[in-house]
Amino acid sequence: MSAETTQAASESEPEWNPEAVRRHRGLFRVIERRRNPKLRRSDITVTAEPTVRRAVKAAMLGNAMEWFDFGIYSYMAVTLGKVFFPSGNPTAQTLASFGAFAAAFLLRPIGGFVFGPLGDRIGRKKVLSLTMIMMAFGTFGIGLVPSYAAIGIWAPVLLLLFRVIQGFSTGGEYGGAATFIAEYAPDKKRGFFGSYLEFGTLAGYVGAAGLVTILTTVLDDGAMTSWGWRVPFLVAGPLGLIGLYMRLKLEDTPAYQELEREHSGTERPKFRFGPFFRDHWRALLLCMILVAAYDIADYGLLSYMPTYLTDELKYGSTAGLVALVIVMIVLMCLVHPLGSLSDRIGRKPVLLTGMAGFVVLTVPAFLLLRTGGHVAIYAGLLLLGLCLLTFLATMSAVLPSLFPTEVRYSALAISFNVAGSLFGGTTPLVMQGLTSATGNNLMPAFYIMLAAVVGAVAVLLIKETAQQPLEGSPPAVATAEEAAALVAAQYTRGPLSQFPADVPDALASEDRTAPEPAAGATAA
Repeated sequence: MSAETTQAASESEPEWNPEAVRRHRGLFRVIERRRNPKLRRSDITVTAEPTVRRAVKAAMLGNAMEWFDFGIYSYMAVTLGKVFFPSGNPTAQTLASFGAFAAAFLLRPIGGFVFGPLGDRIGRKKVLSLTMIMMAFGTFGIGLVPSYAAIGIWAPVLLLLFRVIQGFSTGGEYGGAATFIAEYAPDKKRGFFGSYLEFGTLAGYVGAAGLVTILTTVLDDGAMTSWGWRVPFLVAGPLGLIGLYMRLKLEDTPAYQELEREHSGTERPKFRFGPFFRDHWRALLLCMILVAAYDIADYGLLSYMPTYLTDELKYGSTAGLVALVIVMIVLMCLVHPLGSLSDRIGRKPVLLTGMAGFVVLTVPAFLLLRTGGHVAIYAGLLLLGLCLLTFLATMSAVLPSLFPTEVRYSALAISFNVAGSLFGGTTPLVMQGLTSATGNNLMPAFYIMLAAVVGAVAVLLIKETAQQPLEGSPPAVATAEEAAALVAAQYTRGPLSQFPADVPDALASEDRTAPEPAAGATAA
């Protein structure tokens, strides 16, 4: 039982007569325990920090690879348009290339519907290993596809096929990785450890942008179009093998192992979509709104911005990528401190600050970009990046906390990918289309601002979960001493807390110290 539930139960109990409690202490103790069961040491998950860090690194590497793959495609959209979609109109080439980018997102919800329930049924680790293999295969395959000049219409068909494999596998990646980290992390440091997942996002983008920048600097346009564009995609093969090895070395999460113990000897109930949507529709809707706001800002800055700077503002493609890489490195340095801050002051204040920042600062940031000067462009990108940072530092802790353990992977994979398909993957296409249709270079700014306003409403409607156990999971701490303190703290509240003589007896009867866990295991 969580601390919040314990406190609520205590507040609902009637006042007890002190004299009666003194005369019948044993009777009142039994009544109190039945009304408000206390946590025992064996109820609390203790996971050593080295184990948590290994789990976080394995999840982070997969996420880095996912966004490396998608970042490569975004940053090379113009080149890929020339290779796979020949046309006399450069804008049509770019739109066709982004259309293939968006097509992969159409498969992400299907991947979420498949991998999410599977992750809740057979385990987070197995599904995350499978998605890693598929994602590496899809990206590596793109690097091997012949050009349109070589095989004609089959070139864009094969490109689309491998993009579909990427999108399908990604449907199980982020939701599973966020669940994996959230279920391993101690309650008081979930924001800090969760921020590593988005550190992986930024690392993937930085790696992609950095590699593309080096290639465009070293190679001329002819070499890039001929063979240079293949190099970043082929790098995904070795990265995938490293990530798969790291994931296979870990045990499954403490929360999932506890769920398995609860159903030991009995058949797990089958996942049914009807009851699932009926029981969790509100949390699913809030999650989708938050993800939509996050994805529009994220893809608008990290995916679409190089194309915007090059095509709309006529800024050099290499200079634009360098500017974005520098801004992302700054964000990587700040994401962990902000994640830790969210553990102390709460997720909601941090998120609302970011939403307000997007509403107030997005237009000034785009006006700075339009001036075309190097300093102004860096300043504009940094303003947008700092607002996005509030999402990066908190979202991987906020989203898993919306759902109970038995459906967490399913709910997060489905809602995250439905929203990502509708809003994330289409963001570059929508922004490019709005700008082309209206001739107004500020249309992307207005789109981001609208998303932030809607997202702020969702933030106001969710519960604050900083330092609280995940729904359906026992409290999680980093040391046995923290577990003992958490047990003892229960006896400073409630009807019997005014009688100190009762505390030693209660502690002695309730405290059960479990054997030391095996490596990578959890409950203490």
